Amino acid sequence: MNSTKSILEGRPALKEEIDKVAEIAGYLWQNGWAERNGGNITINITQLVDDGIRKLPAIDEVKSIGETLPHLKGCYFFCKGTGKRMRDLARWPMKNGSVIRILDDCAHYEIIADQPVLPTSELPSHLAVHNRLVGEGSAYKATIHTHPIELVALSHHRPFLKKDVLTHLLWSMIPETKAFCPLGLGIVPYQLPGSVELAKGTMKELEEYDVVLWEKHGVFAKGLDVLDAFDQIDVLSKSAKIYLECKSMGFEPEGMSDAQMKEMTKAFNLPK
Repeated sequence: MNSTKSILEGRPALKEEIDKVAEIAGYLWQNGWAERNGGNITINITQLVDDGIRKLPAIDEVKSIGETLPHLKGCYFFCKGTGKRMRDLARWPMKNGSVIRILDDCAHYEIIADQPVLPTSELPSHLAVHNRLVGEGSAYKATIHTHPIELVALSHHRPFLKKDVLTHLLWSMIPETKAFCPLGLGIVPYQLPGSVELAKGTMKELEEYDVVLWEKHGVFAKGLDVLDAFDQIDVLSKSAKIYLECKSMGFEPEGMSDAQMKEMTKAFNLPK
């Protein structure tokens, strides 16, 4: 913006969502999941946009997304900036992220506030997920990519990468994991970070799961808001910690039985 006034001033609902991003960015850093500039957060804020925001001019040149995303016409997003650190996003979200507007051609975007902070280099992947969510009429507004230590460690063991092996292992460690991450954990075999192959693999897994583990890299999650997306990663990480604590004490954890997990599914009306 061409003044010191922030887009958040006088917009409490929008400020609340950005405050959530700052809160979660702090958690990611404190957990050791966001070394240096690792990880990304993108949230769809279109429903919070008013006429004043719609009239804001671009503060930087128009940028190409790299693909056409037809469902995002006229949508607005808050995005972590490229090269920016989560610990800084937590303290100064509007200096380490920016608000962007998708243009009518659905293939370009422009930054409108507060500063010309270029969005993450993984923006096309995040926006492709949001394009699908909007197209499906989904209530999900947030995507997070981060590097949870214990989950990444488990991805180095080949048998865990078979479909739903880790899902059932992690569900069995503590009842809350099945209750609060009821779709489980999808798996994407190793691909070059930022590659089209990684994006396609993630999109495929997100058809069935809300959280996807990238082999030897990290996780990608979608949620109703950034808190919801974080919570799912958090409960999966807790289960991974419990499993690894048991292994470090020299025994294979028993885990909840299939019967106990079926009981959970019925009692809490879970999808799986």
